Amino acid sequence: MVSTDRLLAFAALSFLLIVIPGPSVLFVIGRALAHGRRAALTTVVGNTLGAYALVAAVALGVGSVVERSVLVFTALKLAGAAYLVYLGIKAWRQRGSLRAAFAESGSPAHGGLRTLWEGFAVGIANPKTMVFFAAVLPQFVDRDRGHVPVQMLLLGLVFNVIALASDSLWGLVASAARNWFARSPRRLSAVGGVGGLTMIGLGVTVAATGRKD
Repeated sequence: MVSTDRLLAFAALSFLLIVIPGPSVLFVIGRALAHGRRAALTTVVGNTLGAYALVAAVALGVGSVVERSVLVFTALKLAGAAYLVYLGIKAWRQRGSLRAAFAESGSPAHGGLRTLWEGFAVGIANPKTMVFFAAVLPQFVDRDRGHVPVQMLLLGLVFNVIALASDSLWGLVASAARNWFARSPRRLSAVGGVGGLTMIGLGVTVAATGRKD
């Protein structure tokens, strides 16, 4: 199995990567502001499952194909970017209904399974974690100890536990701030608009960055 020193080194590097807000964190914050704490935490779970699916792909050898193929990498990245833009446009168009939904139930209706799926889609198409798992994670595997896929899955689990804690904290803080916005109809409507624009901008950023030569 993975030695303690490699495990700690990987955990430290993972922490440094995770604390820098990326697509997943910004998406969680957007969900928290638009739909509240429950949606934010459900999104975090979806993100984590999506990220771990990337780990499994790397452990099975698929990650190396993605990393080496400009076409496949770019296609996945653009698909994720397009999905973010779509969600952003949808949030912008529905910003007016956010106030009514909040007034009716105290928390806008947003299906749990749909929220989980949206988080999963963003997590699995995140260029930052895609590159990290494909290019960095294999370097911490001790091939002399054998069971390489199991070692990768273990290291990926460490990454995702840290990400789960960090992203949940972001979501809780953002959802707490949302209560202040909810006191004013204008503020609440602005939340939907800003959240939508943020996701659109995030999608454009994801599409424009992380290109491979």
